[in-house]
Amino acid sequence: MGAQRSPSVRRRRLAAELQRLRKEAGLTRDQAAEHVGCSPVTITRIESATSAATVALVAMMLDLYGVTGERREALMQLARDARRRGWWYKVSEAIPEWVQSYVGLEEEAATFREYQSEFVSGLLQTEGYARAVMRSAPVLPPVEEMELRLSIRMKRQERVLERSDPPMMWCILNEAVIRRPVGGAQTMQDQLQRLIQLSERSHVTLQVLPFSAGVHPAMDGGFTVLNFHKMSDPETVYVEYWQGSVYLEDSREVDAYVLLFEHLRARALEPDQTRSLIEQAIRDMRVDGEACP
Repeated sequence: MGAQRSPSVRRRRLAAELQRLRKEAGLTRDQAAEHVGCSPVTITRIESATSAATVALVAMMLDLYGVTGERREALMQLARDARRRGWWYKVSEAIPEWVQSYVGLEEEAATFREYQSEFVSGLLQTEGYARAVMRSAPVLPPVEEMELRLSIRMKRQERVLERSDPPMMWCILNEAVIRRPVGGAQTMQDQLQRLIQLSERSHVTLQVLPFSAGVHPAMDGGFTVLNFHKMSDPETVYVEYWQGSVYLEDSREVDAYVLLFEHLRARALEPDQTRSLIEQAIRDMRVDGEACP
């Protein structure tokens, strides 16, 4: 499967272009809204990619901004593509809207730089590990819904990791991630073996930040920096929290997280050392397996 198929990324690209064109035309959001016959809130939601604009509304906005010719047709096609439904639409009731947005972004990402402090990254989880993480929620959904969420996560992995042009992934895990028993000894051993297997792929770099590194600048939690194939798609930082997430696109904020990742990368074990530590964690769990919950 090729890249550039996600409506989420296309919506962000269209939003950035429409905002740029409005500013070049010297118009405020209120003025643009008045000219095209919608509310200023609608313009704000379109320019922030919170909602997809109708093709008709985009046409009126381009008329107002004086966009013609090939440039206009390209943006109109972008507007049509942005309104297409992703593969997850049929099961959208099983995953929150903020997760749906991220699914669209991860499918078109060219590179991932990710740090996780408490659990294995979602794209790297085994089915057993993912099920155990989902079962840790304070309130459990019905079994059918949980299994649907699990199948969605596995499909996400397939569409990102197994495509013909997989993204470059650089994942740093706190040592606590490989030491914390999740789902029992066998489940955790399977997960660690999966990490070793994935780390041997040419497009995956895996490092562990050891306890011996001491205090570090990412103790507030995990984050992901996503880059895309097109230069026009802004580099984005994704930060997930309980029941929600935020996206950072301001260049100063993105640069700060990129610098943060570089500090972690410098303090983490090299990939070969990381595999050795994971292998040691597997041996330790085999010895202490009966103690794992």
